[in-house]
Amino acid sequence: MKFLIDNWTLLLIALSSGGLLLWPVIKGAGPGLSPSAAVLQINRDKAVVVDVGDAAEYAAEHIGASKHVSLAEIKAKLPEVVKSKDTPIIFVCPKGMRSKTAASLAKDMGYTRADVLFGGMVAWKEAGLPTDKA
Repeated sequence: MKFLIDNWTLLLIALSSGGLLLWPVIKGAGPGLSPSAAVLQINRDKAVVVDVGDAAEYAAEHIGASKHVSLAEIKAKLPEVVKSKDTPIIFVCPKGMRSKTAASLAKDMGYTRADVLFGGMVAWKEAGLPTDKA
């Protein structure tokens, strides 16, 4: 007991850092879909995969059957690619940063089921999932 009283600051730091490390687990898997969850959504819900990388990135490597719409063209081209605003969409880019912006823009446009592949193409390849080249 004396140890706890004498070292209360260390105990507080340990509990705080542990809580911060566990917060993402308590809150959920993270900001987006894991590669396995994305595959399930593609197969079960017929989700449309939209790659928002630039043309060179898409040509070098992309998820099979994905549609290419660069981030700059989302507002103009997304309605052509995904007609129904209730269709699940999974946005992907090389590392997952631009896809978050794309999902936010899609939600602003009224798409109700816009999500991102957490970690982007890097996570997809690390999971051993297949890719295509243009």
